[in-house]
Parts: sequence; structure tokens; C-alpha cells
Amino acid sequence: MTNAQGSSKLVFMTKKAKAEGLVRIKRDEDGLISDSSVSYVFDDNGFIDWRKMLDDKWLYPNPTKNLKVTDVSKLDDNDLCVLLQGYKEIAQVRGFTNVKYQISAPASDYVVANCSIDWIPNYETEGSPVTFSAIGDASPANTNGFGALYLGPMAENRAFVRCVRSFLKIGIVGRDELAANAAASRPVTNQIPTSGEDKGASADPIAMLSSLMSDKGVTFTTVKKKLVEENYEGVEKMQSINQIPKIKAFELIERLKKVKS
Repeated sequence: MTNAQGSSKLVFMTKKAKAEGLVRIKRDEDGLISDSSVSYVFDDNGFIDWRKMLDDKWLYPNPTKNLKVTDVSKLDDNDLCVLLQGYKEIAQVRGFTNVKYQISAPASDYVVANCSIDWIPNYETEGSPVTFSAIGDASPANTNGFGALYLGPMAENRAFVRCVRSFLKIGIVGRDELAANAAASRPVTNQIPTSGEDKGASADPIAMLSSLMSDKGVTFTTVKKKLVEENYEGVEKMQSINQIPKIKAFELIERLKKVKS
């Protein structure tokens, strides 16, 4: 600020004033925020209804539906989407200790993100911490405009949204999950442009892995043996490449790219 003589001086916030501006989150023995700032809604089984915990200000008519009604209070959940900040807010209310991303690029114009969130314990998890993961992808086939320039962040946002809503059992897609092309009528899934296809074409990650294995001369038996050596959970029951989880397929694709034919 400037005094009467025109000189300036810094004004430092006192520790007391700073403390008064802080919001300290306190939780009870059930892991729930204990002050009156949060009003929990419960279902008939006594679990938290996280869908009803979403603030309406984050709800938005699904732009892929070409809806005539724009009042979100009159729309069904499958006609809605949730803005990213809404899922960030509900995640904070639920409580977490860490968010981790693993990013891979199976193709030059295709990015896959795996989001893992470490959720704090509450009564719904019987007092145990839980880690939950989900994947999101981005490519020119499922983005356009601004998003097409930032495939990495788009994939991260989609993975985060899917992780939060899947864990909290919220059946409304995130706005970031939707293909920017209004002609798309559903959330984007694993549309993967491959090197031998046009950019608008797509393939399943398992198909990409199978093709790469063929190019590298690697058999399923070899892959399974390697996974057994790495103590990968559930590998003993796998009888074919089709039983490999998609997120693991993305990892294997990256690893196989480094193998000489």
C-alpha cells in the first residue's frame, strides 16, 4: 500500500488473520466431514448417495444429445454430464491422499492415461484405505478443437473423472469424457488410430497388442511366461491374449515396442 508521502510498504497478513481464512477439514470416526458445511445424503442401505451429493451447478445438459430441454432439474441422468470441477469437488469431500497418473502413447497420436486415487478410510470401506484406478484415452478420433491440441491432459482428465465416478458409483458421464464431435452419441471409449489405418479408424487395444506381437514374433505363451515371472495377478487363468486386461495391454504394447524383431 502507499502512504501519504507516496512511499510504499508491504502489508503482511498476521498469523491470526491467515488462520481465519483457512478451512480446516475435520472428520469423525466414520471418515465423514464433521462440520455443518457438508450435508450427506444416504441411500436405503445406509451408504452415501454420492450422486445426490453433486451440486447442481456442476450439471450440464449432455451436448451430444441435442436436447430441447436445458433445465437440468428436468433431465434424466443419462441426459446429463458433469463438469470436471464437480468431480474434483466431490472427490475432495470423499477424501483422498494421493492421485497418480501413468501416461503411455501406443501411437503417435493416441494417449492413454491411468489414474489411481488413494482414498482415505471411511465406514463404507470398513475403515480401510482403498486405491482405485481407471483409464482414459484421447486421440484425434475422439477429440477436436482445443482438446485435440492437448491429448495428454485430455486423457488425464478423462481418467480422473472415470476413476472418481466409478468408485463413487455415479452414473453420469463427465463432460471431458464426451467426444467433442456432437455427432457422437456416447462417451468415448478405446478408439485407437493405428499406423496402418486412417486417423478416423479405430481398433481395440488387444488387437493392437496382437498385431505388435505378430510383428515382433512374440507368442502368447512367451508373454504369459513373462507375466508369471513378474507375479502378475490372475495370469495363471489366462488362456489367450483376449483375457489380458486393457490397461495391461497398453503397458505391454509400450514394452514390446522396445523389443527388436
